[in-house]
Amino acid sequence: MSYKTINPANNELIKSWPEHDDRQVEAALKTADDLYHSSWSKGPIQPRLQVLAKLADLIDSRVDELAKTASIEMGKLIEQSRGEVQLCAKIARYYAENAERFLAPTSYPTDLGEAWVENHPIGVLVAVEPWNFPYYQLMRVLAPNLAAGNPVLAKHAANVPHCATLFEELVTEAGAPKGAWTNLFVSNDQIASLIADDRVQGAALTGSERAGSAVAQQAGKYLKKTTLELGGNDVFVVLDDCDLDKAVKAGVGARLSNCGQVCTAAKRFIVQEKVADAFIEKFTQAFREVKIGDPLDKSTTLGPLSSASARDTLVKQVENAVAKGAKLHLGGKAVEGEGCFYEPTILSGITRDNPAYFEEFFGPVAQIYVVKDDEEVVKLANDSHYGLGGSVFTSNIERGKTLASRIETGMVYINSASDTAPELPFGGVKRSGYGRELSDLGIKEFVNQKLVVVSKG
Repeated sequence: MSYKTINPANNELIKSWPEHDDRQVEAALKTADDLYHSSWSKGPIQPRLQVLAKLADLIDSRVDELAKTASIEMGKLIEQSRGEVQLCAKIARYYAENAERFLAPTSYPTDLGEAWVENHPIGVLVAVEPWNFPYYQLMRVLAPNLAAGNPVLAKHAANVPHCATLFEELVTEAGAPKGAWTNLFVSNDQIASLIADDRVQGAALTGSERAGSAVAQQAGKYLKKTTLELGGNDVFVVLDDCDLDKAVKAGVGARLSNCGQVCTAAKRFIVQEKVADAFIEKFTQAFREVKIGDPLDKSTTLGPLSSASARDTLVKQVENAVAKGAKLHLGGKAVEGEGCFYEPTILSGITRDNPAYFEEFFGPVAQIYVVKDDEEVVKLANDSHYGLGGSVFTSNIERGKTLASRIETGMVYINSASDTAPELPFGGVKRSGYGRELSDLGIKEFVNQKLVVVSKG
């Protein structure tokens, strides 16, 4: 696997990064395992929380530098990169302030005597993370597990090695001992070997369905705990009583943010027929007004896809969808010239026998479906292999709550696009994965919830 920094705005190779060989991987694993067996992991929590607090301060002091690196390396608009960096600081600070309470013993009334559950670290974890949020994805794993005492060996995506390196440097600068978080430039085979090792107790992955299946299969073979946050084909529901202008504005952002390369991006727009014509007209016009360009230019509203391969995959998906009967309202082509740009694209008329119906389009491509009533909304929303997030726009909050409860996903937002916050659990169902990150739920995914009972007798 080749780790390279290539600017997707102009396809310029900036730097190649050397991979870690098996000897280096073994040394990293030994260091992490030794740390797990030390007082750092098994002793008082306060030293670990102090590292998280310092890490939050360091990130806040380097927002511009970190954001620029991400934008150059994977193409995210500079203001969106800044927002991601600032969110990372919030996550670190959130666990610094709340982890001790989350991990405190919980009493369980019983006739057998005095009983409680303690939360202990379980050991070294392996994390496999994607490029689309090159800092945030790492922080979602680091912060709760650093607080809990689990050392982490992290394999980041091959196209964001600079972000991976900077993140590890920040964790070290914040005072974490060697082994608490180790960045590894390794192959999939090396990850499989790590998961098989008895010193590794779990694996966390955010990425594709294919990658999640491979990690889950290997972990299952060796009875290791996993969490998976995979793809999504999220619905954006536009009911006939909603504020249409608000829905259009939110929908455009929900589809085009990060050039559409977000697992929780709105991908299937389910619009009730009473407002369908008006929504499509306004939505299409907003897509036409997008300014494609350099992600470092603050006037740009749509940057490049992360790589040439990502662009080429999207080209094939759209061409195939149209060949199978989808109607092309707008766009549908890669932008000529340097860089990995793709036109904002709108498709409709996608039938269930069209491969596009079930595929995740990881780019600025919106699918529009027109339905009659709420029952059709639910039927179409749930007719998906995925179940990550979704949005419902309505002026009737009770109507929105009813639909939210019936949609089979891990998250639903009413009258806003899908979002994230340190205090809110993140994750999905079906082929979108399992387990939760962030909040009080995320910190307990990889702990030993140990029952202790003092007998009455």
